[in-house]
Amino acid sequence: MVKVRADDLDDVADDADEPESAGPEVDQDRKKDLSKRAGVREQLTDLMDDIEDGFETQADRADLNMDYWDVFNCELTGKQFYNGNSQIFVPLVHDAVNARKTRFTNQIFPQTGRYVEVVSANGDIPNGHVALLEDYVRKAKLRTKVMPALVRNGDVEGQYTLFVSWQKTRRDVMWRDTKPPVDDDGTPNPVAEDVEDIEEKEVISQHPCVEVIADNDILILPQTADTLEEAVADGGSVTLIRRWGAGKIRQLIREGTIRKDAGQGLLARLNAASAGDKDKTVKTKLDAAGIQYRDDCGYFAQIYQTWSILKVAGKRMLCEIYYGGENQILGARRNPLWSDRVPILSVPVEKVAGVFKGTSKVKPVADIQYFANDAINEAADSAAYALMPIVMTDPQKNPRVGSMVLSLAAVWETSPQDTQFAQFNQLWEKGFEMVSAAKAQIAQTLGVSPAAITSGGGASKSKPSQAEVAQEQQVDILTTADAVTVLEEGILTPLLEMFIEMDHQYRDKEVTVRSYGGMGERVNMEPVEPIQFNTRYHYTWFGVEQARSAQQVQQQIAGMNVLRGIPPEQMNGYQINLVPVINQLVSNTFGPRLAPLIFVSPEDQMPVPPDRENALLSSGFQVPTHPMDDDQHHIETHAQLLQTPDGKKPPEAKKVQTHIWEHLQQISKKQQSQMAPSQGAPGVPGGAVGQQPQPGVAGTPRIGAQPSGNIGGGQNPPGSIHHDQLDDPSVMPR
Repeated sequence: MVKVRADDLDDVADDADEPESAGPEVDQDRKKDLSKRAGVREQLTDLMDDIEDGFETQADRADLNMDYWDVFNCELTGKQFYNGNSQIFVPLVHDAVNARKTRFTNQIFPQTGRYVEVVSANGDIPNGHVALLEDYVRKAKLRTKVMPALVRNGDVEGQYTLFVSWQKTRRDVMWRDTKPPVDDDGTPNPVAEDVEDIEEKEVISQHPCVEVIADNDILILPQTADTLEEAVADGGSVTLIRRWGAGKIRQLIREGTIRKDAGQGLLARLNAASAGDKDKTVKTKLDAAGIQYRDDCGYFAQIYQTWSILKVAGKRMLCEIYYGGENQILGARRNPLWSDRVPILSVPVEKVAGVFKGTSKVKPVADIQYFANDAINEAADSAAYALMPIVMTDPQKNPRVGSMVLSLAAVWETSPQDTQFAQFNQLWEKGFEMVSAAKAQIAQTLGVSPAAITSGGGASKSKPSQAEVAQEQQVDILTTADAVTVLEEGILTPLLEMFIEMDHQYRDKEVTVRSYGGMGERVNMEPVEPIQFNTRYHYTWFGVEQARSAQQVQQQIAGMNVLRGIPPEQMNGYQINLVPVINQLVSNTFGPRLAPLIFVSPEDQMPVPPDRENALLSSGFQVPTHPMDDDQHHIETHAQLLQTPDGKKPPEAKKVQTHIWEHLQQISKKQQSQMAPSQGAPGVPGGAVGQQPQPGVAGTPRIGAQPSGNIGGGQNPPGSIHHDQLDDPSVMPR
């Protein structure tokens, strides 16, 4: 139940007189309300009529979507033909949709943890931008909250739809801090003990917020448009149904999104509905006023949030409009986004020519699910009958039928020849076979392999051959690639671009985000300045392409070996740069956390000044030594850090002492290397320093070497995939 305070209207009036200052975040011209202009109000009234007609037109689709959700949620409805004692719902569609959700989500979000790729005009990679976007991906909970629900909604409803907004929260954070003591005149007191103080600071957290929208809550006009941009450009609109309580309405009034007078009237109607919730006639009258009721949350306001192009002062501009019911215009303003985009991403699961929305994946298998439910319930009733024996007796020859009671050690006073036992037919076995056949058909229609549902989905009990397993794996790969490509191109890549656009608009201060890196100079927190969008960089979702199998890594190794063996005279002046290949190979093989430690760039090999090392050590980082360090000078500088208050803290002091000990060990190694005679390069038998290893040397691959199948009883290279486990469709298992 939504409780509306009696002083809501007074609070709203006070808050509306002093709107929240937006500062540089939003252009003030985009906050002006346009709904009271005569020409604009007439356009808004006509637009509301079109929206109401549009939702009535797609009412049949909404009813079908509710039926499909009942199928997924395992709800028995009037769609069933059999009406017996058993009420069982076999979750065939539920398991298949969840299997698709798990498979697609894991494919989109690989275990490497890197999902963003940035392409620039001059070839440089802005690591700060990549780290910022991946930080936004984590804060928006795309992996855990958004993507599973989006994939599930797409399969059930046939449409992927997201709403993107910017979320800003303020918190008053308190923490303990130890400070050196000072006298009354402000001079440090080295004798007294440190003073513990409680500090307080306002922390502002802001990041994009992503919301999954149900298909029944979005309307695209005209419904024959291919994209949202095309619908708006053709004079149509994009509308969302929002269900908000009194608190959200007060917030929108404070922000200036909803007019004060219109918001007060909406809160008054909501307050009246809560006060008269026992009167059924009141509920009926409030439907036209935009007030709805639901048992789990009570009364709420059903508001239409619409984007459409309006003609304002002779200029056509994209506007954001709010309706509170029939002829209830709550507010209208220019699109608040500087990019002037509709903050909605929507694509069909499978495109249908001539319409915007797609068809549910559950639609072809819904009748099969109903059939399986009838079969399992009939089988359950048959099993109950089959467990009880049938007693046949002649009532004329057995006048004591009433005494024939089933109990332990019962005595039946009748002739054995006059009484016989029979067994009910075992029809439940046929019922379970019918369910297995329905399960196999649903799995085939939805493109789910038997391995994705933990156990085999076919009706056959025989073990599949290697050829059948390979074929199922190949079909599974193709189906997954097709589905995730739609999500990547239609949802995820535009979502990253929208993240950058909102970051440019709303964030005006430097932010520190987690970045993958090594030790020492490359710390794991990187500051990122405000980003300019649509300038030099193109952002794409790289999670799908980055998911590489071990077989593809082997092919990369083989291709790199071939490139190394091409003679220079055959290159016609071209040069081979293997650095990108090695970088990608190491990243795909070992992941983003180990790759920077294995493949180190030249700029990361430069020695770090001792003052910079002291700053890192006092901040709690582990700093390695460098072979080119002046160890004696470093030791003296680090020893000075131990005399400061920051260096005396137990955790930092231990790190400083460990670092000094590493410098001492490095001095000892340098002295030993100067005393030892000059020898060849380690790892290269008999080779001089800088000499390239020759083909055939242990530990180095031969030029053009490539993992191959087991031919003539030979042994494959270590780590190669067995011939029967290759996923290449052109190579069939033996």
